[in-house]
Amino acid sequence: MTENCRPPADAPVSLTSMTEILLTGEALSPAQVVAVANRTATVRLDASIADRMAPARRVVERAVAENRVVYGITTGFGALSSTRIEPELVREAQLALLRSHAAGVGAPLGPEMVRAMLLLRARTLSQGNSGVRPLIVERLLDLLRLDLLPVVPSQGSVGASGDLAPFAHLALPLVGEGFVTMDGETMPGDVALARHGMEPIVLEAKEGLSLLNGTEGMLAMGVLGLARAMRLARAADIACALSVEALLGSERPFQPRIHELRPHPGQAISAEAVRRMLEGSEIVASHHHDFAHAVQDAYSLRCAPQVHGACRDVLSEAERVFTIELGSVADNPLVFPDAGEVVSAGNFHGQPLAFSLDFMAMAVTELGSISERRTDRILDPERSSGLPAFLATRPGLNSGLMLTQYTAAALVAENRVLSHPASIESIPTSGSQEDHVSMGWGAGRKLGPVLDNTARVLAVEVLCAAEGITRRGPTSPGEGTGLALRAIREVVPPQDQDRSPSPDIEAIAALIESGTLESVVAGIVAG
Repeated sequence: MTENCRPPADAPVSLTSMTEILLTGEALSPAQVVAVANRTATVRLDASIADRMAPARRVVERAVAENRVVYGITTGFGALSSTRIEPELVREAQLALLRSHAAGVGAPLGPEMVRAMLLLRARTLSQGNSGVRPLIVERLLDLLRLDLLPVVPSQGSVGASGDLAPFAHLALPLVGEGFVTMDGETMPGDVALARHGMEPIVLEAKEGLSLLNGTEGMLAMGVLGLARAMRLARAADIACALSVEALLGSERPFQPRIHELRPHPGQAISAEAVRRMLEGSEIVASHHHDFAHAVQDAYSLRCAPQVHGACRDVLSEAERVFTIELGSVADNPLVFPDAGEVVSAGNFHGQPLAFSLDFMAMAVTELGSISERRTDRILDPERSSGLPAFLATRPGLNSGLMLTQYTAAALVAENRVLSHPASIESIPTSGSQEDHVSMGWGAGRKLGPVLDNTARVLAVEVLCAAEGITRRGPTSPGEGTGLALRAIREVVPPQDQDRSPSPDIEAIAALIESGTLESVVAGIVAG
């Protein structure tokens, strides 16, 4: 398969059908990272990598041989950078660095994150400005190929000097230490290597430091989170179209000519998606000229393209930042082979990523916020254009879907707390040598729960809107909304009496997160 023909995320993994990505040292795409993380792609190291990496390695070896003062090669690290390290102690110093920096705590990262980090660290080192041996890159890819996943605690990075603690845990198995998971079993790193006939690596000058210094942990969170966030943005448009029909709303606010007058890219995309979903709707047509019904829809319907679109534009900007980072070298010090120089600088600082991760969390929170308002409107008998109170079959005796709005409200409230920016919360480290840090890792950690919550908030809206459309029968929905409704009804039957909504919410959330809901209407939305 070519790399542009990736199977869907929920497709079964088959070694014969997997994409192969060639690691050349050049930039990766976000889609490639997601494919490797989800095990729908494998990675092979290009044969030219050794030649690409050799010049920088020679610069490092020369610095050691000449006993020059070079940060991280012949000196200590961080606030200890003024301490000289003799050439005969270089190997010991690099190993000690990994051990001392493995200070992470908390629950381990999930397998997708660990795979993405292995890939991204290998990519950066292979670019040829880190001065490590190709062996380091090869062994990182060995772990990826064998799915020997280092156990990496999820807390402990401040997002500058790289994601130091997480990467120390990621790297320890290379030297036969730390822990890995293999086939669901956790074991010491040396045991895992031995089972596959591999010897622990003896680190040479700079290699321990290069395994630690980088933004690829934050970047992995961002790239994987972006794929989910874009899926939620598309699902939000579908949910909105369903709600327009459930509430007897108007399709007029989605006309292209409106959005041509305010040409934000995301706004136009969102409006067009909703408009296409509603084409052919008998429900919308049934009240098209009934001005006594509604002169104006509520903001949560009428302004959905402006809100959803702004969220999409934030995600597009994050994609731009991540794409740059996927072709960058965030190591320190950097090796410039042509000049024979090793320069200590600050490419490891995660501020661009920290901002993007925070902004993404805010944007996704807003997708949930406006969705909850549409849900509340569907359930409120005073504002639902004639739907039964809380969509109950026998209001009063039954409560219907009343409590689903409570759930959505609780999740939105939680997201608002999580959307407080981490990127402005610098706390100095390393004896104030590192006196400004990005806290980008913390921003990334918050994004995951926001995505989880918003998927369920949208699921609540879809659940309620689908039930509302069913109550509008026999008048039929649009072509796109009709396809969506059929997909929903395959996992959630209509309400004929009160039942626990929880399984229904989770079933629809899975429909959203797997991409199934958007896939059934893709042809309609794309035109």
